[in-house]
Amino acid sequence: MGSIGQLNTQLEAGGLKARVSAPMVLFSGVSASLLALVIKAPEAALAMRALAMTLLALAAGLALLSAFSKTRRAKAETFLRDMIEEEPSVAFLCNEDGAVRFSNRLARRSLDPGADTLGEALGTLLAQPGPLIFRLQSRALTVGVAEEEVMTSAGRVRLMVRFMFSGVLLWRVFAPDELLASRRLAALTIGRNGTILHMNDAARDLVGKRARTVAEVFPSGLVHSGQINTLLSVEGQKQVFAADVTCGKGRREILIVPSNSNSDALLALDRLPVATLQIRADLTIQAINFAAQELLGETAKTGMDLTDLMEGPGRSMRDWLAEAMDGRGSSRPEFLRLKRSDREVFVQVSLRSYDVSPGAKGILAVLSDATDLKSLEAQFVQSQKMQAIGQLAGGIAHDFNNLLTAISGHCDLLLLRHDPGDGDYADLMQIRQNANRAAALVGQLLAFSRKQTLEPQSLDLRDILADLTHLLNRLVGERVSLVLEHDPNLPNIRADKRQIEQVIMNLVVNARDAMKGNGEIKITSEVVDLQMPWQRDRAQVPPGHYVCVRVSDQGCGIAADKIQKIFEPFFTTKRVGEGTGLGLSTVYGIVKQSGGFVFVDSVVGQGTLFTLLFPSHQARAVSAIAKTPPLNTSTDVKTGTILLVEDEAPVRAFASRALRLRGYSVIEADCAERALFILEDPDVDVQLFVTDVVMPGKDGPTWVCEARGARPNIGVVFMSGYVESSLTETREKVPNSAFLPKPFSLIELTDIVASRLG
Repeated sequence: MGSIGQLNTQLEAGGLKARVSAPMVLFSGVSASLLALVIKAPEAALAMRALAMTLLALAAGLALLSAFSKTRRAKAETFLRDMIEEEPSVAFLCNEDGAVRFSNRLARRSLDPGADTLGEALGTLLAQPGPLIFRLQSRALTVGVAEEEVMTSAGRVRLMVRFMFSGVLLWRVFAPDELLASRRLAALTIGRNGTILHMNDAARDLVGKRARTVAEVFPSGLVHSGQINTLLSVEGQKQVFAADVTCGKGRREILIVPSNSNSDALLALDRLPVATLQIRADLTIQAINFAAQELLGETAKTGMDLTDLMEGPGRSMRDWLAEAMDGRGSSRPEFLRLKRSDREVFVQVSLRSYDVSPGAKGILAVLSDATDLKSLEAQFVQSQKMQAIGQLAGGIAHDFNNLLTAISGHCDLLLLRHDPGDGDYADLMQIRQNANRAAALVGQLLAFSRKQTLEPQSLDLRDILADLTHLLNRLVGERVSLVLEHDPNLPNIRADKRQIEQVIMNLVVNARDAMKGNGEIKITSEVVDLQMPWQRDRAQVPPGHYVCVRVSDQGCGIAADKIQKIFEPFFTTKRVGEGTGLGLSTVYGIVKQSGGFVFVDSVVGQGTLFTLLFPSHQARAVSAIAKTPPLNTSTDVKTGTILLVEDEAPVRAFASRALRLRGYSVIEADCAERALFILEDPDVDVQLFVTDVVMPGKDGPTWVCEARGARPNIGVVFMSGYVESSLTETREKVPNSAFLPKPFSLIELTDIVASRLG
């Protein structure tokens, strides 16, 4: 508005607001001269002649000033017209009597371009614009500017008027694009139940009546948006282009354009809020409307080949367009990628051929922005892929844990018969160590699939990081400094201590590798209080109190195109042989299974920041040692009868031999149904159940609950490579029970059994 204010100042200085005109002064001067001739007194006649000369000189000056002012006024009006011509709002220059002196491009395109008065121009937009125009103009002539907002059935319309200079006012109209687009098009307003609530004059003229249902206008009873439809016009059936625009409150507006090539139809297509192209027989663009221009970019011009603007649908673009021209192609829309250099845009393109003239055809192409849809599709495919990999990893890990249990268990049995000095002892230890390494790798797969067995407890992260400091310093080396900063009022979290330690170690090791041996790794913790849901990437963090842990480095950073892949299993930015690609997927799995969130920010060449959010837990922290059954490495012979239920024969064979070596009596069963059959004999005296959790038929917790109906005081040890969440909840309801994760060693098995039998 600065230029408009300067214009007003200049015009006022030029005398355009003068209230005394040159003709009026000239008339007064002539009258004074005539009076001087009539008056007899010499003194009075002399005075009157002097007055006449003064008035005539003033009239001449005013005439010159008026001519100068008209020149400045013409220049000012030209400047105003140039200024408002390309404005994004409807604009008019009008006289004080409401006559339109000039209308800008959007006004000519959206409203009646032939309207002589402002009331006529706004009559297609407002029901009774006259009183509103008078009210605003009166206020503008008094205070300089006025505006008012009017609510119509199709949306809000705001009018603004500004007094520019004598006789000229600048009017602006702000209205929704859909409302402006529909004023001179045939338009139907349709309600929730499909009835036609309103037809504008153009629609009534086209149909020839006031229709009540869609079927009275479109014989099929359906309107295909962005496509050619058959309409029952006053002249019979007619091919028209229809665009469906949502108006809110369950209403829709159908905009109708005749599908011919005359100038009125082209102008109507230009006003549609739907991206539309008309393509010639040689596959070049004949016409492009404003919505299509905005979608395709500034490079899209009439006369261009469509193949220069977008990539083909997996085959020759020309063949696809030629088939549509001949009517041989499929009516199914295609998803195409635009050849834009500024950003990635996908469009959904529908093609329909139509008759341009007798014997000549053209193509009407309707485009819609499908970028968000393609992004969601990619996310859904990625989610399915990750879910499939997770299920595969979990299933393989479960079966592999059974194999590792048998391998390491029988290795332990062999070690019992060999002293450290025996020649085979070193080989057996190598087998055991590699089995443990394999178990750690399987643990990473389970962490990724979020099916690892957790023992959650209330933890203080400051204590965990303090215990890890010595180990972390050894991991990062002497040239990398490790900095820890903690909030003194940090609340506890509920998680598995061992798994949280693994998360921190994986992040620190990755940070060390990214810095190539020197720099600073910083670990900070603080309290985050979210009052409102926080949307980050594809996750939404609900309101609540969280413990936030940040691990940052000064390394090489992660490229933007790889950020979305770093949590995928087996994906790594390291060289071949330097990593398994399971470190960050393990972090993600553990954090999500603990009820938390993990986010990553990275700048190439500056470093990476990992942010972990864990829900705070108000319960008092409990030492992890107190939750673990006491180990008993004693070789004393024990007594008691154990019912061992395991469907994997190698695991069952190892467990039964290990328990018998400690002096226990063992009854074996290969399934839950067999175990329940054994317990039907009241003479069978059993002191402890040792059972697998996941088995064919009834699972461990189910059969144990049934058996405890008759034997309520028997202790239970559950074994599993992983536990589904539903089984975990069921196990927690079983009193006097313990859990032994697979793979387990001979000592771990016998110690947990001893802790239950005493």
